[in-house]
Amino acid sequence: MLGTIRSVFSPALSFLVYLGSLTILFLQACYYIPTALPFRKSSKFKNVLGQLKRIAYDALPIVCLLAFLLGAILALQAAKQLERFGANIYVADLVAISLTREIGPILISIIIAGRTGSAIASEIGTMAVTEEITALKAMGISPIKILVMPKMLALVVGLPSLVLLGDLVGIIAGFCVGCFLLDISYVDYYNQTVKILSMAHLWAGLKKCFVFAILIASVGCYRGFSVTGGAEGVGKATTNAVVDSIILIIAVNSLFTLVSFYVR
Repeated sequence: MLGTIRSVFSPALSFLVYLGSLTILFLQACYYIPTALPFRKSSKFKNVLGQLKRIAYDALPIVCLLAFLLGAILALQAAKQLERFGANIYVADLVAISLTREIGPILISIIIAGRTGSAIASEIGTMAVTEEITALKAMGISPIKILVMPKMLALVVGLPSLVLLGDLVGIIAGFCVGCFLLDISYVDYYNQTVKILSMAHLWAGLKKCFVFAILIASVGCYRGFSVTGGAEGVGKATTNAVVDSIILIIAVNSLFTLVSFYVR
């Protein structure tokens, strides 16, 4: 009986401990955020800018390509259903709302989780294996301050920016499909998009991105610090970081959707 109870509750307990560890890591990073302010002595602002370039600027090509393809696919698929009712103009509504509220934030966050989350885990994991983190602690330097805080702050700033840009590119793709393939006039498509798209839709997607960014950074750093077993351990940590990030992103997105559905 005890064995059955343990087998049932042990995974749940392990998951709660895991979430607690991520929360502690996030709070520790928040403690060092003031050191990232510019014009301070030994400011880490340059570290944050460097991470922002790696996380956001270098990801622009793949994010723009993904967003353009998503916008075009959404427009084409919506047109197949709406043309039966003579309502092709509502392709603009579907593309704008679905991209800004759901599809844009979650898919771009998953791309960043695979691209940046894995890089964070492998970087910190390699430092753990080569005992560089131990050396930092021996010199009295906090690894959270040097490694975690700049990455987390850069993700919190960079991911929403990428999502906003992706939303714009996706809407432009839908505009191109609607005007050139569906014979919708430029003015009608533009007016319909402006009419339906509001700050409420944009904010509904952006507020998720801040949470997704914290999850990606926390999971990547935690998995990196937890590496054991040499190069094989680094590979496992990198894989676990990506898988955990994607699962948590989808779970949190589902929670946001439920809350927005019942709380109006």
